[in-house]
Amino acid sequence: MDAQGRGRAGDNNVDPADQWVFDPNTGNYELRLDHAGQAPARPADRKTAGSRRAAGKSGGDTDTRPLPTQRARGDESADADERPGGGRASRRAAGSRAAAAAAGPASRRKRKPKKSGKQKVLYWTAGVVGFVLVAGCGGAFYLYQQLNGNISKVDVGVENDAVSDGPVNVLIIGTDARSGKGNSGYGDAGSVGHADTTILMHISKDRSNATALSIPRDMITDIPNCPTKQKDGSTKNIPGERGVRFNTSLGQEGRDPGCTWRTVEKLTGLKINHFMMADFNAVKSLSTAVDGVEVCAGKDLNDPKSHLKLKAGRHIVKGEQALAFVRTRHAIGFGSDLDRIKMQQQFLSSLIRKLKSSAFSSPGKLYDVSQAATKALTVDTGIGSANKLLDFGTDLKKVDIDKVTFATVPVLDNPDDPATVILNKTAADPLFAMVRADHALAKGKKGKGKKSAPAKKAPPEQVRVDVTNGGGPIGSAQETVDWLQNTKAAKLSTNAGNAPAKLAATRLEYAPNQADQAATLADWMGLPKSALKKSSQNTGDRVPMKLTLGKDFKAPGSPIEAPTETPDGVQNVNADDKNVCAK
Repeated sequence: MDAQGRGRAGDNNVDPADQWVFDPNTGNYELRLDHAGQAPARPADRKTAGSRRAAGKSGGDTDTRPLPTQRARGDESADADERPGGGRASRRAAGSRAAAAAAGPASRRKRKPKKSGKQKVLYWTAGVVGFVLVAGCGGAFYLYQQLNGNISKVDVGVENDAVSDGPVNVLIIGTDARSGKGNSGYGDAGSVGHADTTILMHISKDRSNATALSIPRDMITDIPNCPTKQKDGSTKNIPGERGVRFNTSLGQEGRDPGCTWRTVEKLTGLKINHFMMADFNAVKSLSTAVDGVEVCAGKDLNDPKSHLKLKAGRHIVKGEQALAFVRTRHAIGFGSDLDRIKMQQQFLSSLIRKLKSSAFSSPGKLYDVSQAATKALTVDTGIGSANKLLDFGTDLKKVDIDKVTFATVPVLDNPDDPATVILNKTAADPLFAMVRADHALAKGKKGKGKKSAPAKKAPPEQVRVDVTNGGGPIGSAQETVDWLQNTKAAKLSTNAGNAPAKLAATRLEYAPNQADQAATLADWMGLPKSALKKSSQNTGDRVPMKLTLGKDFKAPGSPIEAPTETPDGVQNVNADDKNVCAK
């Protein structure tokens, strides 16, 4: 790239790369048009806000599908010397320095100041693709129009602002479409592009933590009715379906990303703000743009399906090898898609650490990563331009990497179909409640102070309780009794009808000699301590406790109060954990 359009076209000694100066106040590289401290050039309109077993084997390897947040549509065959701002930029820079040395002191330029630890801020933007775009645009204003032209967008009928004052939920979708440059030769050639890998990224209201929920593609769920915009501008309503695979929420019957959006909202109870979608090629182009990503194998890995071959130990992977890593499943665990999700989470975590530590160390590297990221993206109209994405990312950049947790929505084997799974509501409901309440997933670290002994819990067959409805939805008492008897084996639970008065909050009344029963029921129901009312006197063995469902009651199994620690049975890993290895 030359100096054209920057007011220095006639200065043959000016190296474009050397016109970028690190601004310690913003943590970004900025373009300066002369050496006298001229203000950096920016777009005028830029805002300041910123353990299931292996599935069925019919039909080929239909589930060797990629990681969503790293797929791009760029040309993965280009080597370092062919990438703009990469090899050629380095040679131009070397040539300019040689010319400067020959020209003498008049051509000397100030050395760019190095980033301090504080300045190396993590520009987190909900998904790695969006993250890269934000970091890239922050240091490459002159690429604004070009990056803007790279971005594809879909109108899903929801126009949310790029920046929100509340919590932010971003849906990251990885499609298994085989069309497009760099996407052929993987799995089913005729795939229309399903929601093959899906991550719901939740960023808390105060931007102090983020949770990335991986949703298994083979989970049986319900897909709601979905209005989709057609090419002629009309809207087609695609009927919903019950009891189908989650991945058919995209592509099947002509469904667009808005259908996956609505499916996830119904599943989790979280309102989605934006989506980002990418294909196979992103993992190849993005891993190459950052000069490889470190991964760890806990044993020798040899997967003939994904063509991954790695000896035990740590490796730097990029391009085809990186894609093979995130697609593999046959060489690890039980060979299921749930095991592959763990591989993808390891890769994503390592990629984020790489981006934070060194990926933006030069303008040339910013160019490579920005191009790879923006070419990978299809987004909603609310963030459908480079400046909107920049504002979006700037708003979310406060999240530190050690406050980012990847987790998998808990599922169970489907007794009716071994190739699919079903939602584990006992673990999933409190997990969703925890995320909705902006609670960071606990790391399982024990505090230094003394912990009180956990309350003794009675076995299910000893839990005796009368349930009344004092403000919950109609039929809640009987629904709760059915749930207690059939799901929890609490056969001594009884529907006592409607309560004499409405209650704002659910209440459990029990005697001192029923404390173990109360502990069990409170754990099942997710009751806060404030809901437990202990009387002063013991009662007879056959006298039941009294559970009154208040207006805060939603459904049995849905916690009254969101937990503050990760529920049992939820697989999770912190993005800053460098000791995760695939086995």
